[in-house]
Amino acid sequence: MSTQSVRGPKSGAPPLRIVMYTQWFPPEKAAIPADIAAGLAAQGHDVTVVTGFPNYPLGRTYEGWRQRPWADSAVDGYRIRRVVQYPSHDASAIRRALSYLSFAVAATVFGWRRLRAADVVYVYHPPLTTALGPWLNRATGGAPYVLHVQDLWPDSVVAADLLADRVLSVTARVLDRMCRAVYGRAHAVVCLAPGMAGLLADRGLPRRQLQVVANWTDESVFRPLERDPDVARSLGADGHTTVMFAGNMGPAQGLETAVHAAAAVADLPDFRLLLVGDGLGRAALESLAEELGADNVRFCGSRPFAEMAAVTAAADAQLVTLRGLPFLRGTVPSKVGSVMASGLPVVVSADGDAAALVEQAGAGWTCPAEDVAALAEAFRRVAGSSEEERRRRGEAGRAYYEKNMTRAAGVRRIGRMLEAAAGIESTEKR
Repeated sequence: MSTQSVRGPKSGAPPLRIVMYTQWFPPEKAAIPADIAAGLAAQGHDVTVVTGFPNYPLGRTYEGWRQRPWADSAVDGYRIRRVVQYPSHDASAIRRALSYLSFAVAATVFGWRRLRAADVVYVYHPPLTTALGPWLNRATGGAPYVLHVQDLWPDSVVAADLLADRVLSVTARVLDRMCRAVYGRAHAVVCLAPGMAGLLADRGLPRRQLQVVANWTDESVFRPLERDPDVARSLGADGHTTVMFAGNMGPAQGLETAVHAAAAVADLPDFRLLLVGDGLGRAALESLAEELGADNVRFCGSRPFAEMAAVTAAADAQLVTLRGLPFLRGTVPSKVGSVMASGLPVVVSADGDAAALVEQAGAGWTCPAEDVAALAEAFRRVAGSSEEERRRRGEAGRAYYEKNMTRAAGVRRIGRMLEAAAGIESTEKR
């Protein structure tokens, strides 16, 4: 893998041969690894991405693509090697495990020559199995790697409720040992929030190894927009005070609390809770809304990603919910950044860093996780707020995002970590 034709990085350091491992990559919704790849290539580094054929989130290979041992392409100044995997993302623990393991094995086999030639490796996690090749490469004298953690394992696997209790106990112990091995050998572990870094420190990782970089959003999509009356009408948002949840309806979100809270404010004639998206929990949520008689809850289905900025702008406030699990205290869902970048206020029903971030920014209303009464009160506060108050909170969130959470800042910090892992000290001011 020659770097002779690659210009030097803008930081002043020599170009690096960087290999990135991520099971998810565009055209899937995986903006962060794509932004990092493009940003590193723009700095002059020689970048190769090892990823799978697109199938997320439905677990079906996208139309126009087919699974094969590998396929190479180039885009935005970097190369992509896609490798075969068993596509699945349903409620079957066995099929999900096969998907993760098949990618890990194929990426190790078909990406091995690139790993051995690399100066440094970037790993996007989850799943943890993505790090198999980089870990093995490092253990046998190969390049150091930087691990970018989005979900803590084994905690998130346990929370998914996909395994029977006896199997879950054994799986959790095995995954815990894997995590200790993979996290421990990483040159740096990038966490998306301080609480996550704290949990990993409590589990024995040195503080010097832990770095916090907030997740950014797709800034070409999520930006301040005027409300489109036609979009609002199509969602049932016109003529009502609306709070919207847009995203995956999975077990970690705890959206049952939101449906119960909406039912508790049925006396507000103009209030609506809009649920946009899909996921394993949608059918149960629809049944719950019907059982509670929550006529103010509307399920809007999935919308194309390109339309999400207009969809988001159609509501008066956006909702972020998480279950009250200890490990989720250190999670800031990517939706928080998307809403703040859009200049909209946000209602957060969660404990820990997500709520603290919104409180610090003055960007909305917060309440404890899985507290129906508290979330119902937050809905009442949104309904009782003026347009001026909602505008002020949205602008505060946008200002905070621009100062602390932008793509440029995040890519720059991760680039510096990769340079440090490769033994290069950037001349750019830190």
